[in-house]
Order: sequence, then structure tokens, then C-alpha cells
Amino acid sequence: MQELERVTYSENTAPTSNLPVSVIIATRNEAHNLPRCLAALSGLGLGEIYVVDSQSTDETVEIARTHAAQVVQFYYQGGWPKKRQWALNTLPLTHDWVLLLDADEIVTPQLSEEISHAIQDSRFDGYYISLRMSFLARALRHGNASFWKLSLFRRGKGHYECRLRGQDASMADMEVHEHVLVDGSTAKLKNPIIHYNVESLSRYIQKHDEYSNWEAKVWLNKEADKDELRPTFFGQQAQRRRWLKQKFLRIPGSPLLFFFYKYVFRLGFLDGIAGLIYCGFQGIQFFHIKAKIYELRLKRGEE
Repeated sequence: MQELERVTYSENTAPTSNLPVSVIIATRNEAHNLPRCLAALSGLGLGEIYVVDSQSTDETVEIARTHAAQVVQFYYQGGWPKKRQWALNTLPLTHDWVLLLDADEIVTPQLSEEISHAIQDSRFDGYYISLRMSFLARALRHGNASFWKLSLFRRGKGHYECRLRGQDASMADMEVHEHVLVDGSTAKLKNPIIHYNVESLSRYIQKHDEYSNWEAKVWLNKEADKDELRPTFFGQQAQRRRWLKQKFLRIPGSPLLFFFYKYVFRLGFLDGIAGLIYCGFQGIQFFHIKAKIYELRLKRGEE
């Protein structure tokens, strides 16, 4: 998998009249976020939009249908695949390109235009798109909050790594920090996806409790999948972040050190109160992972 630094497409290149892209949006009780996501997609001439839902009890399904999205229910039974990979395996996608979105993300007109040029370039089979994080009504520009996701790729060329096959619903029903791997060359787009990270702090805490369940089991998993993205300092951003987390997990007092790394060394304090809360939650999440690793080891008789 070869990755180029960044590709910028000329504004003078004539774009296609629509976007022959299949959009997949994973949801569960996203009535607060989904209207904004789907409204941003309207008028972009997208080929098709699938909302893959997990039995939402709010108005998520009705909102999706109001915006002419196709709704498919996903019933998680544990194990692998989880929601997004299941969708890639199962949905009758009609276009050659797939765009994966969360309900709390929006595509800007500038990104849409860039995508229309990018998918005409035969050199690449996937594109990394950066996330511009909005947290508590503030765009986070520091604290290592922004990152790249391989969100756009040719159908059949991209799939999620599987880091843990023994999963269950307590670890969320969709991919947490698994990454898309592409069989082919990739590049980076210039324009970001806007990511509204917090609907409420209560929901944020609830979701990250599930994530820490998954993280703890992943870090104790000794049978890495051969298709897994390896942690390395000299790899892609996702590999460096994974390498960094792996190193921090082995250090006593690492949750506090992780907070200071993000808040001080990565200048999270420049994002004001929102930056403080974000970095604080990152440190707390790290503590939860370490505590649950300890709990799992006790159950296995390793401590």
C-alpha cells in the first residue's frame, strides 16, 4: 500500500455533473446529528446514500427516509465483521467509489468538488481525508485532535483491518479504532470533513466506555491479524498514533502523562476550555483502558 503526501486538483479541471459515489453512514440514535449530515449531502448529486442503523429508538430512521436515504438495519451478533465492514460486504452498491461517513460528520461543497476530480484519477484507489474537529462548539486546532481517515476508496479495494475477532456488543457494534486498508495507491485530499464530536458529554462518556472495553481486549490480544495495521513511528499517522499509545500504556502514571502530552506538548491549552476538557477526557479514557486491562488480567489470573 503506497501513500503519497497530498494531491491537489486544479480548479480549472472540469468536474463531473454529479458524484458517482456510494455513501455509507453508520447510525444508532443519531436524530440530533443526522439532519445536519444529510442536509450537507443534499444537492451534491450523490449516486446513493445508505444509512446503516442499529435499531435506533429515536427518529433516526424517519429522518433518513425524509432525506431519501436508503435505510438498512444491522443486527450485531458479536464477532467479526462489525457494522461498516458488514455494509461493505452486504449492500448492493452501484458505484465504483465508496465514501464512509459518521452521522456527526459533514461534507463541505469544497470537499465535494475535490472528490469529483479525485475519483477521475486512475493513479489512486483511495484517499485520506482529514477531520476538522468541532468539540463543545469550538474547532480544535491543537492537542493532536485532528487526524486523517481513509474515508474514500474504490469499491472492492478497501476493507477494515480486524484487530480482535472475539468481540461483543459491550465494545460497540461498529469499528472503533480499526482502519481501512486499501489494495493500491492512496493520496491525501486538501479539504477536510467537519466532525462535530460531541452531541452531549453524557453521550460522549457512554460511547467511550464501550471503546475502552474494546481497547483493553485489543491490547491483551496476543494473536495479531496478519492484515492489521502495525504500530510504527515511521509509518502513517494512524500507525504513529498506535505506536505512541502502545508506548504510553507501558509507563506508570501514563494517563496523567498522556494528558500533559496533549494539553502542553501538543498545545491543547490554546483551544481554551474546550481544549482542556477534550485533553482531560483523553487522559481519563487512557486511565479507563489501563484499569480494564488490569481487570481482565485479574480474571485471567495473570496478576
